[in-house]
Amino acid sequence: MRTKQFILLGIGLLLITACQQKTAKKTKNIAPETAFENPPAWAKKAIWYQIFVERFRNGDPTNDPTARDIIGSYPGFIPADWHLTKWTRDWYKLDDYALALKGKKDSNGFPITTFGQMAQLRRYGGDLQGVLNKIDYIDSLGVTAIYFNPLNDSPSLHKYDPRSWRHIDRNFGPNPQKDEQLIARENPTDPTTWTMTTADQLFVKVIAAFHKRGIKVILDYSWNHTGNQFWAWKDVVKKQQQSAYKDWYWVKQWDNPTTATNEFKYRGWMGASSLPEIKETVFIDHSKAIVPAEGNIYSEQVKQHIYAVSRRWLDPNGDGDVSDGVDGYRMDVAAELPFGFWRDYRKAIRSIHPDVLLIGELWWEEWPDKLLDPSPYLKGDMFDAPMNYRWYKATRHFFNESPHPISVSAYVEQLKQLQKGIRKANNYAMMNLGASHDAPRMLTSLFNKNKYKYNCTPQKGVHYKTYQPDAATYATLRLVLAQQFTYIGAPHIWAGDEMGMWGGDDPSCRKPLIWTDYNFDDEATHPFEKYQRRDKITFNVSLFRYYQQLISIRKAYPVLMEGAIDFIQVDDAHQVLAYSRYSDSDEVIALFNTSNIAQTIKLPTKTNDTYKDILNKLAVKQQGNRQMEIVVPARTAAILVRENEKSQ
Repeated sequence: MRTKQFILLGIGLLLITACQQKTAKKTKNIAPETAFENPPAWAKKAIWYQIFVERFRNGDPTNDPTARDIIGSYPGFIPADWHLTKWTRDWYKLDDYALALKGKKDSNGFPITTFGQMAQLRRYGGDLQGVLNKIDYIDSLGVTAIYFNPLNDSPSLHKYDPRSWRHIDRNFGPNPQKDEQLIARENPTDPTTWTMTTADQLFVKVIAAFHKRGIKVILDYSWNHTGNQFWAWKDVVKKQQQSAYKDWYWVKQWDNPTTATNEFKYRGWMGASSLPEIKETVFIDHSKAIVPAEGNIYSEQVKQHIYAVSRRWLDPNGDGDVSDGVDGYRMDVAAELPFGFWRDYRKAIRSIHPDVLLIGELWWEEWPDKLLDPSPYLKGDMFDAPMNYRWYKATRHFFNESPHPISVSAYVEQLKQLQKGIRKANNYAMMNLGASHDAPRMLTSLFNKNKYKYNCTPQKGVHYKTYQPDAATYATLRLVLAQQFTYIGAPHIWAGDEMGMWGGDDPSCRKPLIWTDYNFDDEATHPFEKYQRRDKITFNVSLFRYYQQLISIRKAYPVLMEGAIDFIQVDDAHQVLAYSRYSDSDEVIALFNTSNIAQTIKLPTKTNDTYKDILNKLAVKQQGNRQMEIVVPARTAAILVRENEKSQ
């Protein structure tokens, strides 16, 4: 049986490859070919917008998930009265069915006591039609690249526990029941039997709609683990050592059928029984620290399946023309898979699409104090860029004095250190993000002075502030964003941050988005039933326009994407920072007064031109001889461009 499956998989891959080779000339005409070791040229020009579909927009209520659709997700059982949660509900107000969760144990054996545990069962019905309905909004923001959290068919809200990798989630498309039937008819190991479900077809339509507007699309996958409803895992559980997929997973002990006890034991990601881990050639214990290592995925069959799935979305119709497919992949928990696999993966993916972008989630080495150095992965043989949480940790530390104040010079030194050992092309392709589905929203992150991503929920940090941030926080956010959009690397927006949303770490960074045509309940509930302010939930038009302004500036001045950097003012005494982004023909200066008083600042310029502030329209006094003077209010930034440049 196993031999037959290998043969079928091989035939499928050969057929697809042959089709691609036949039309290779057509493929090369789609985009200029990037050198294998380099990121595609568009990466440094990207302005990212991250979409978590389940919480983005419910565009089609007919496909909303049912209790049957979420079987296998946390906590391992579904209350009889479970139902969809109202999109506009007060966030911390428990669903009525949550009473049935209290006191019970989850699938990992832990008592269910916290809001975070109970919120994992919530579903709001976001789908791909909701994304299509809001493409005009996304385009109006000015972003140029979309990063989708996993779309693969899965019972959870987050989709990192797939039932299959090869299909879009049935509840993200127009006909979940039909899609389930279509999937059931396929041979998962034979790509020639894979059909395009209605959800798959809708995703291809979404890609085309974004591409029509010049917006790139990348898709999130975790090859490190599957869900407990994944077809291969279910076969392993049922057939044990007789399963054709027994080498796919880290099985520690098989069940003895002659005993009443179930002795079956396996490794789940972070100990989660619902996320069985894919087996590597060498076991590395990541429980205390992430240790980058050589090695590979153990089963060649798994690797070939992963390649086939990746190929499916790079070239959905298999005709060799990759213009209808995704433009890259973001790889979840990338540091937990060995170097050998990622080298092989880059070769496989770049052979299909030479301009594809590969981004790795290279985050923690040792939580909560040490972030991973991504440089071993950025030598040209694995990833093009990481999700650059390191940029945000340093930037938050400086602008927000979190967890304590640091000097301007200390911040500049941190920024310089983060670039060391990394090639220029990779530094410019960095995905610079402050918030995501795995971290507090930027407003709440800045409202609290705690250590970066440490005790960022009220359950863990009793005094963690979950309500609407104060005016000082909004001022700090504007400083951070001005730095993000003028610095080296591609700025990233976690969908909803531009709307003015707030929220702590998971699950509260995953609230449904606050669209203007919805009337939200006030946030008036505290997770511990303590006193909570009553906050109105409304779209922040002023903040949205500030994002638009920064995006427009970055796009209007290519030197912000491609230029060199020179720190021209590092003034610890006055808490002033300025850097020049420059080329042979242009210069843009980013200036930050982080003190609590107005500062009169003199700056050198690289040209004899006069300069103007296009961010806050502050008055600039020209001093001559390549000098200027500007008065900057407290906690304010300026972006200075040459007077003869286009106005914003």
